[in-house]
Amino acid sequence: MSIKHTIMSIIKKGTYLAGFLFLFLSGCSEYTPKPRGYFRIDLPEKTYQTYNEPGYPYSFEYANIAKVVPKGGSRRDSFWIDIVYPQLNARIYGSYKKIDGNFREVSEDSRTFVYKHTIKADAITEQPYMNDERKVYGILYELKGNTASGIQFILTDSTNHFFRGALYFNSSPNKDSIAPVSAFIREDIIRLVESFEWK
Repeated sequence: MSIKHTIMSIIKKGTYLAGFLFLFLSGCSEYTPKPRGYFRIDLPEKTYQTYNEPGYPYSFEYANIAKVVPKGGSRRDSFWIDIVYPQLNARIYGSYKKIDGNFREVSEDSRTFVYKHTIKADAITEQPYMNDERKVYGILYELKGNTASGIQFILTDSTNHFFRGALYFNSSPNKDSIAPVSAFIREDIIRLVESFEWK
């Protein structure tokens, strides 16, 4: 094999190597990871119906895709209920207390319970609600971040009755994955608050 042929072979291999390196390096660009995706949730159509059980000191409207489950139990929690969303794996826990000169104590206990979520919450907003005609006053708490409960509320007439609700999902808290469902149920909570009446 001649020297000329060997040099030509080396140049040819070098050209191939340079071309390969050029293509390889030009194909590399900065890698940007895609955000984590979640399954699309088809939210059902809903209408509203009234919960107005005999003997209960309150009534309200709730979505037909939910069911109200009375807790019964002891005299202390005889008017406690859960509003269960079987399709959405969610539940609004509702508790009722008769006020007997202890409004401040009951109110502060409820507020303390909300603010226990401060450890995980990025922010907590309070939206007051007043309906003088029905004597229903309340606060809607929205907890931002990966909290166990993203929405809580209280309703009272400030003299006799106190009702508290908290939305929980039967899954690990992940604000991104439950955001559409949480917003969907938030509409129902607003409807509940606005339709709430004492008997």
